[in-house]
Amino acid sequence: MPGAEEYVPPRVRLPGLRKAVQECRGCELYRDADRAVFGEGRESARAVVVGEQPGDQEDRAGRPFVGPAGRLFDEALAEVGIDRDDVYVTNATKHFRFQRQQGKRRIHQKPSRGQVNACRPWLTAELNVVRPEVVVCLGATAAQALLGPSFRVSRQRGELIEHEGMRVLATVHPSAVLRSEDDREQRYAELVADLRVAAETLRPG
Repeated sequence: MPGAEEYVPPRVRLPGLRKAVQECRGCELYRDADRAVFGEGRESARAVVVGEQPGDQEDRAGRPFVGPAGRLFDEALAEVGIDRDDVYVTNATKHFRFQRQQGKRRIHQKPSRGQVNACRPWLTAELNVVRPEVVVCLGATAAQALLGPSFRVSRQRGELIEHEGMRVLATVHPSAVLRSEDDREQRYAELVADLRVAAETLRPG
């Protein structure tokens, strides 16, 4: 995969990056997705939240975190007192990877490590513009995109980690909470507990 680096324009702000990403051919995911889904939020956001990839609803809408997992995450943010206006949301990859089943139904498929690495220049550009106080990674794909393939969310979730001048915290993806059946309330409470750690870093003093 050639990677996205050649498609990322230098020294531009978020609007320029958002426009340029639609022309990205850094990996093959652009061929089937409706569009690239770039991050959303203010350049002055104090926190950046990184998910895995756009889902079916995000791909169709062209906006991140608008599906069921995004709505659950918004609830968790509100519960810990993080102002949604202080959050910039994005994904490790900007195109939706899926398999077609049952006619037109599109089923989420995890992006490969090569695809995540190919898309990393977009995430780097977003972080360089926003310069957040804390980065929250939702799930293993997002965490490993920033912290390396050896990182395990199961071992270090909820911990603030200093990495390349950033404070990074990893937790489970809200979609994992939605998929749980017998212990959904517990899984949600654990997500909220992790986010409280991030919320504490954003409080003055």
